[in-house]
Amino acid sequence: MAKLEILQVGAPVLREKCVKVENIDLNLLKLLDDMKQTLEEAQGAGLAAPQVGKNIRVFIVSTDDGYFEFINPRILGVSGSQYGVEGCLSVKGKWGDVKRPKKVTIEATDRYGKKFKLVARDFTARAICHENDHLDGILYIDKANKLRDEA
Repeated sequence: MAKLEILQVGAPVLREKCVKVENIDLNLLKLLDDMKQTLEEAQGAGLAAPQVGKNIRVFIVSTDDGYFEFINPRILGVSGSQYGVEGCLSVKGKWGDVKRPKKVTIEATDRYGKKFKLVARDFTARAICHENDHLDGILYIDKANKLRDEA
């Protein structure tokens, strides 16, 4: 495994709509492993492929609910709402208040090529929605009511 460079706001790939993954191969599995190590070292809650320069529909999330890998994710439904502070590994030193769903149902493929559904709530739902936005070139700063510098 290798630590990857996390791109910062201004990198063009962060504003692109990502392409669907067609094949799960050794390169993708290595990317997932490297993303996990990168996320752990950065002490973040999630990391999307475009944040490490890959324009593909892949992200990972690590919260108190567990570690999850999403390939070609699709949000099937959302309900409720929560309002809270978000940051991003690609927007260093900033925080913003963002409204997100309280509950999200998502379908994706895992590293073994098997489809799965996950119902997530609270912080994990927030993290999933945040990372899924990255796949469409959307950053949390686009949705934040108020941005502030890190204290």
